[in-house]
Amino acid sequence: MSTHHGAAALRLTPIAALIGTAFALAPLSAAYAQTVAPAVEIVGTSPVPGLDRPKDEIPSNVQSIRREALRDTGAAGLPELLGSQLMSVNVNEIQGNPYQADVNYRGFTASPLLGTPQGLSVYQDGVRVNEPFGDIVNWDLIPRNAIASIDLIPGSNPLFGLNTLGGALSIRTKDGFSHAGTGIEAYAGSFGRHAVTAEHGGNNGELGWYFTATRFKEDGWRDLSPSDVNQFFGKISHRSAKHELDLNITHANSDLIGNGLTPLSFYEQRKRSIFTSPDNTRNQMTMVSLTGGYWLDDEQKLSGTVYVRKNNVRTLNGDVNDEFAAPGDPQGVLNRTRTRQTGYGFSAQWAHIRDDRQLAVGTTFDHSRTKFQQTEQEGDFLPDRSVTPTAAEEDPDPKLRGRSQTWSLFATGTWKPITDATVSLSGRYNHTSVRTMDQLDATSSLNSDYTYSKINPALGATYALSPAVTLYANAQQGNRAPSPIELGCSDPAQPCKLPNAMQADPRLDQVVTRGIEIGARGTAGPVRWNVAAFGAINRDDILFVASNTVGQGYFKNFGKTQRNGVELGLSGDYGRFGWHAGYTWVDATYRSSECIVSAENSEAGNQGCGADNIRVESGDRIPGIAEHSFKLGLNWRATDWLTLGSDVVTHSGVYVRGNENNDHDDHGKTSGFTLVNMVADARLGGGWSVFARVNNVFDKRYFTAGQIGENPFVGPNNSFDTTGGSRDETFYAPGAPRAGWVGVRYRFGG
Repeated sequence: MSTHHGAAALRLTPIAALIGTAFALAPLSAAYAQTVAPAVEIVGTSPVPGLDRPKDEIPSNVQSIRREALRDTGAAGLPELLGSQLMSVNVNEIQGNPYQADVNYRGFTASPLLGTPQGLSVYQDGVRVNEPFGDIVNWDLIPRNAIASIDLIPGSNPLFGLNTLGGALSIRTKDGFSHAGTGIEAYAGSFGRHAVTAEHGGNNGELGWYFTATRFKEDGWRDLSPSDVNQFFGKISHRSAKHELDLNITHANSDLIGNGLTPLSFYEQRKRSIFTSPDNTRNQMTMVSLTGGYWLDDEQKLSGTVYVRKNNVRTLNGDVNDEFAAPGDPQGVLNRTRTRQTGYGFSAQWAHIRDDRQLAVGTTFDHSRTKFQQTEQEGDFLPDRSVTPTAAEEDPDPKLRGRSQTWSLFATGTWKPITDATVSLSGRYNHTSVRTMDQLDATSSLNSDYTYSKINPALGATYALSPAVTLYANAQQGNRAPSPIELGCSDPAQPCKLPNAMQADPRLDQVVTRGIEIGARGTAGPVRWNVAAFGAINRDDILFVASNTVGQGYFKNFGKTQRNGVELGLSGDYGRFGWHAGYTWVDATYRSSECIVSAENSEAGNQGCGADNIRVESGDRIPGIAEHSFKLGLNWRATDWLTLGSDVVTHSGVYVRGNENNDHDDHGKTSGFTLVNMVADARLGGGWSVFARVNNVFDKRYFTAGQIGENPFVGPNNSFDTTGGSRDETFYAPGAPRAGWVGVRYRFGG
């Protein structure tokens, strides 16, 4: 049995230290307070456009990425950008693909992979882009070059609706008024990666337009891992003194290979090795939205959004045949899935906005329909462990239709009882229905229709201790209803293959998260600082529990889980030199005792749970979440035309999946690591500039996640053992080696 020294609850010690720090800094900060009022940064407090507040009046540590950082980092995919720029965010390179990474924030995750507990909501111009089938986030479908700003709102803020358990990512796109001009950019370098982006924006004072397109292609750094991403975004805008109106269209077409975890023995022989192939995902998505606002008078505003979104997904996965029994049986299987998702909805909001108070009420409606089918095709393994078919493709089984529908009512108010204080109160009612229909058997028990409802409140306050120091606190509640894929894969006796077969399974309860945050922020001369303590408890958390076979498992409700932590941040500018630093401690633990399947765990069958099972105790750490994280970013404007930068990221090791009891005695946890990345940007004049980026400068070998599993490739040269032999070992997600890219950018007009 493991001994746990982590915090069991959000204790008073870090909170007391935090408050003490704020009071200690107050005199120092006041001494440096500027007589000239600083620039006020505005943040949207709701996904519906039109309700904004100064960031210093928001009772949480909202983080933002603005225009300059979006341009200067040189990051390829959105996960890499978030990981380098936002405190408390770490990225797991679980698939070895820049567009298929897990983004973790304060112990909650947004991931493109089914089976990962989803705890962050993601919005693009007020439209929630978590996929309806499993609440996953496809980063390749968000147009990277069209992003004007990103806000990360912490906590289970009920205004951001379903799945906002640990936070919400709010993305705003460019328009022809804020981003006029024409530009083209191209870069190339390691892994055969090359990309071209073009954009154009402009306006005539009332009518604005903006268009951008990106083509990304790479061979990948691991074997058999090419990817291709095409993105387009367009916006037509109209502005007047009384209204604003934006018509947006997003289209993306991607062909991604993410070969996932590889056994440690394979990695030690060859760093580029993979387990099996192919592991292919193809997305084709189109979204059209209309967003607008209209001022009824100087204080009252109507705003809203209407959208339609369609996404077709095809997957092809080469896996081990779990029915292999003797030589001559098919060794592998090609699992194919096809998912068609169509969603539409609207939001509407009325707001009364004054300098000393705000009041808003509104409603949202989201409806989605999903068609899903899966087929299998038996085959054998080639020497490179790719599956070649030896039989015809079988008929679809299962073949399903799913429907998810949510309507919500919300209200929020913010007012100033005294000059230096603000108080905010919010509430949201969510009503969700989830239905699945078996198209092959009308009498199947897979046919189901579940309904979930919840009222979620939030209360927060800020107080300006001095002109340079602000204290804040909040308490919030959010919820997430199970998706069709989770409801259809919750039977431990019939584990699912991911992206998932579906079985006739029992109802899952919705997840409810209650969280608190208390903090302080301010300035001390040229230094900006913030400190926060946070805590969240999930009830009926939906976890994907591994089964005996790698890539298989089932969803289940798991009593309670808890995430407590502290984050500290500093940033500043000194002439041509800018910097930021942040540290986060996250104590993510199970708070219930449970028996779960983990046959390859060294303690399986020894903890009173029966054969192939382990016992998870209250206090065991949740796999995949780093306890300690540190980031340092440096930016030096060496001359008027040359800018050099670097970011340093440090994360402690994480427990691997299958080691939920934290007791596995052999490679049950990854090692911590530190990565150093460097960027450079040189402006040559006449609108021309060149830029470069080097990732993992010191070529650090590291793992970001893992899972205990069974490896059947123990024959000569890592071939499939036809006698049925296998080896239990840990499968890891290796990080990318040192890599560099060089590009050129040309911009004119605007």
